[in-house]
Amino acid sequence: MLKMVDVSSYSPRSFATLSIADIVMTKATQGTHYVNHYCDTDYQHAKKAGKQLGIYHYCEGGNPEKEAQYFYHNTKNYIGEAVPAVDWESNENRSWGDKNWVKRFVTEFHSLSGVWCLIYVQSSALNQVANCSKLCGLWVACYPSMNWKSWSIPKMNVPTLPWKTYTIWQFTGDNMDRNLVNTTVEGWKKLAKGDKSASHPQKKVESKWQKKSGTFTLGQKLKLHKTPHIESSAIAELSKGSEIKFDATLQGPLRLWLRQPRSNGYGYIVAKDKYGKLLGKIEY
Repeated sequence: MLKMVDVSSYSPRSFATLSIADIVMTKATQGTHYVNHYCDTDYQHAKKAGKQLGIYHYCEGGNPEKEAQYFYHNTKNYIGEAVPAVDWESNENRSWGDKNWVKRFVTEFHSLSGVWCLIYVQSSALNQVANCSKLCGLWVACYPSMNWKSWSIPKMNVPTLPWKTYTIWQFTGDNMDRNLVNTTVEGWKKLAKGDKSASHPQKKVESKWQKKSGTFTLGQKLKLHKTPHIESSAIAELSKGSEIKFDATLQGPLRLWLRQPRSNGYGYIVAKDKYGKLLGKIEY
């Protein structure tokens, strides 16, 4: 078995590189409005430290398809490498008690990604997600006490029905969320890759340029790229207050791009980042 720590924005950043943990599960999104601004920081640090990876979405109980889409669109670059999970708890969840909500969520996420989410739930609420037992692995929270603050595995029975067993057991949740993972490194990687030949094929999001002309005034220092990809090389680095004229916009899966006509082609600049934050002023 493997050991796993799950982390959120409230966790110390050092949790992502704990020597005892084989896996780091990072909170990515919540509802349809929140992206953990430390998600990629913790994710990349864990990856660099040689950890296996996971990402999770915290449910607020709105429309389950829209929450699944939000989770997917903000984590699609991790799909295939990190195991996705959905966190079903009562706090801040207006649909707590709805026995179909999570199944709708995981079905929509699977249709987008080809991967089934693990389902996090407290052991006393297994009945709320029981209809997912033949689709998804179980991540069950069951503590011997709230004072168990070590990596020593408690000896206790862990309820899992209707699952035969758990994929992950969270056994502490006070000073640190410690987990025992019932698989190997190879098994974890297989969960991350999912079933690419699933009956619900991955939906492709077609992003198309829209002809729109205007002026973009930079609210901060930004790079003008050779292609509309954040990792592409820069034509120039523009200072705050610079203005560029653009002739088209592209709303990609994560960012809003603007296209600047140039004498030898085009330049591309990000106007909204992956968190939906506007990086300057757009005037059409």
